[in-house]
Amino acid sequence: MTTFATEGNQFIYEGKPIRILSGAIHYFRVVPEYWEDRLLKLKACGFNTVETYVAWNIHEPVEGQFQFEGIADLERFVELAGELGLHVIVRPSPYICAEWEFGGLPSWLLADANMRLRCYDKAYLDKVDAYFDELLPRLKPLLCTNGGPIIAMQIENEYGSYGNDKQYLGYIRDAMINRDMDVLLFTSDGPEDHMLQGGMVEGVLETVNFGSRAAEAFRKLREYQPEGPLMCMEFWNGWFDHWMEEHQSRPAAEIAEVLEEMLQEDASVNFYMFHGGTNFGFYNGANHIKQYEPTVNSYDYDTLLNESGEPTEKFYAVRKVLERYVDLPELQLPAPIPKRAYGEVRMEQSADLFEQLNVLSAPVARTCPDPMEKVGQDYGFIVYSTRITGPRSGMKLTLQEVRDRALVFANGVYVGTVERWNPVALPLEVPAEGVRLDILVENMGRVNYGPLMRDSKGITEGVRLDNQFLYDWTIYPLPLDAKSLEGLTYEANSETRQAGQNPLPTFYRGTFNVDQLADTFVLMDGWTKGSVFLNGFNLGRYWEAGPTRTLYVPAPLLREGENELVVFEIHGTANPVVKLTDKAILG
Repeated sequence: MTTFATEGNQFIYEGKPIRILSGAIHYFRVVPEYWEDRLLKLKACGFNTVETYVAWNIHEPVEGQFQFEGIADLERFVELAGELGLHVIVRPSPYICAEWEFGGLPSWLLADANMRLRCYDKAYLDKVDAYFDELLPRLKPLLCTNGGPIIAMQIENEYGSYGNDKQYLGYIRDAMINRDMDVLLFTSDGPEDHMLQGGMVEGVLETVNFGSRAAEAFRKLREYQPEGPLMCMEFWNGWFDHWMEEHQSRPAAEIAEVLEEMLQEDASVNFYMFHGGTNFGFYNGANHIKQYEPTVNSYDYDTLLNESGEPTEKFYAVRKVLERYVDLPELQLPAPIPKRAYGEVRMEQSADLFEQLNVLSAPVARTCPDPMEKVGQDYGFIVYSTRITGPRSGMKLTLQEVRDRALVFANGVYVGTVERWNPVALPLEVPAEGVRLDILVENMGRVNYGPLMRDSKGITEGVRLDNQFLYDWTIYPLPLDAKSLEGLTYEANSETRQAGQNPLPTFYRGTFNVDQLADTFVLMDGWTKGSVFLNGFNLGRYWEAGPTRTLYVPAPLLREGENELVVFEIHGTANPVVKLTDKAILG
């Protein structure tokens, strides 16, 4: 049995003081084939610990159906870290924030309109308990008390930024203890009075999260926790990007300076992030402070390893600081992972979305245009269709609340776009014979932080023409998973499918050959907005609004020989060509 505990103001491992030098790597943001590469680089930089969140929605995508294989193989990630000589800090759900879809909560929780999230609500806690019954027994053999590498686990996450329900926090603590999580438990919050007051739990170590002014942050922590090891559980050494904003970056010298300040305070630290990785598929989250702000798929985070795992200037700056505090061997890094520019891929085939709705979706009839969660859908797109009688003139169509971005079509003709952050009403003329109305709505990521997390997707408050609500809808859920895409029937491209000639949402398909597997990047210049699928795997979203212009393709997603690329473009393109380059362009 290995022990990790606190004694006075120090962490104690096997009876000896230890300073935790940790970096965050999220297993669910890195393909499993690259876990060892990233962990070896973390160790080479001078770290002794890796930290990871656990995303509930990855492991229970459908209620009662659990997934712990492939990129969701949490146990293997922890085991591998231990085999490489690293300690592990695990920050399990229910909530993780992490700029991850819905903060890691599964979307199916929103199907119950009466459920209260992140508080002492029995309906919510029953779901948490069922999940913990599956998750925590998997972690038990990996605890240091059972000979494994896990030395500490977190209770909830930055709860003081959200609420002050101590009964809830106590319930989560006890839920972990009662399932034999007998390692050090901790909480983490911002170094502000209300956050510490709301987030601390009796008998549990508190840590703080910040990006600067370390001494000031630790002084505030000492007001609430006079004794105990000082630890920054999230040192924000970089930042994430939103669509329609500038790419975020932070100087390496500044990071080195703040780290030095923490080490002079005799503190431990966890870099958030050490390696950010990628929000593959539809798993990016969003913020909503003044308006809705969706996060891009790249989680490069401008940190020590870039999105494709290469050491950055910050890696070497941090190691240089650590060398003054820790005896480090000569730097030895794994062999670089090759990158290749495979050139252009001509998307020679296409399939019209509206012609193949019944192939992609099992439609449901509803009186109202219900949101995704009410029709059992989690991510992707959704189409709402109805008929409007005519004639009607001089009226405007209003999507009373759209989440998050809708394209409107009348009899197959594009009418306009309605965005959550720009909720315009669209003029709509209805001829005497009536009109078929189709509304394609994109879920651009659920809010992952703050008071507006209850973020249902699709159309949530109805559709009206002037003041008359429209009823009798056919709803087509479009999760765009690999299985549904397999049923598409493609035709050779025709000029009528191109942009400028009534562009309709279209799937474009092309193939390319690979003779040597290497990392690459899909450059989407010349396209407007949509998603890219490689060999059935959802790489993520693109949008000309930027800042990100490329999608990262790890080599293990490629196949030697022929590879299939599918682009779902919702606005159309004048030149259906994709370029595979050897460099990321993040803005």
